[in-house]
Amino acid sequence: MTETVEDRIARVRFTEQGLVAAIIQQWDSGEVLMLGWMDAEALRRTLTEGRVTFWSRSRQEYWRKGDTSGHIQLVRGARLDCDGDAVLISVQQIGAACHTGDRTCFDADDLDPVIGGRP
Repeated sequence: MTETVEDRIARVRFTEQGLVAAIIQQWDSGEVLMLGWMDAEALRRTLTEGRVTFWSRSRQEYWRKGDTSGHIQLVRGARLDCDGDAVLISVQQIGAACHTGDRTCFDADDLDPVIGGRP
């Protein structure tokens, strides 16, 4: 029997607020672009429409990257982590991923950690 989109969504462990963290990654380079939040409907739209849809916690509405900026995310793959509480969405990023105009949301604030070595 073929698994449906609803079957796949049912495997996700959403938070008490009904959300799951969505890590967005450039499909060919592995570059981590951003983190957003999805509820079941946002995930459903992402899995069935070919564009990434998020749930805005601040605006309490759905949004798709690029609807106003033109910097779109075309879905290339989607995977659930081993605990079921995060999704990894592989995309073809067109333009900047970050609302600041940077390529990724992780370009600006280096926390300068001590680099670990082998024990």
